Amino acid sequence: MTDDEDLILAEALGAVGALGGGSGGRFGAKFAARRLKKNVHEVELTLGGVSPSEAAARTADLLLRLGTPVRTAGAEPPSGVRVVRALVGGGFGNMNPVLVTVTLTGTGPEATAVRVRGAAKEGLIRQRAGEKTAHQVADLLAHRLPPPPTH
Repeated sequence: MTDDEDLILAEALGAVGALGGGSGGRFGAKFAARRLKKNVHEVELTLGGVSPSEAAARTADLLLRLGTPVRTAGAEPPSGVRVVRALVGGGFGNMNPVLVTVTLTGTGPEATAVRVRGAAKEGLIRQRAGEKTAHQVADLLAHRLPPPPTH
């Protein structure tokens, strides 16, 4: 897998296109996705009362509930920084894939700085799926952070 948002979103839109049009739908959707503008929005917040490792586990669980985790290859984040990514449905009927990247940085033993980035391709009708999804995930993290997963 790659870290390039545009490639990840093009592949995701290709998968949606394949549902309706076979391999031609996949190719056409990927071709068009490479030429579409991207709607990107970032939201920053601080989670108090939760350690960075616990916040990362809860964030991963939340994104797993909302969508499909995305593994990326590339440079490791700096020490003390955790990155969690997932493809989440957004826009009309949740049919537009949104790549959500949550970066968590420990600011103390019980405090975590969080940056939620939502990125989605925009067609002729502006849905602002990246922006809306970033706000949705940030709200869920700030107000309704799920309990840690039990295994």
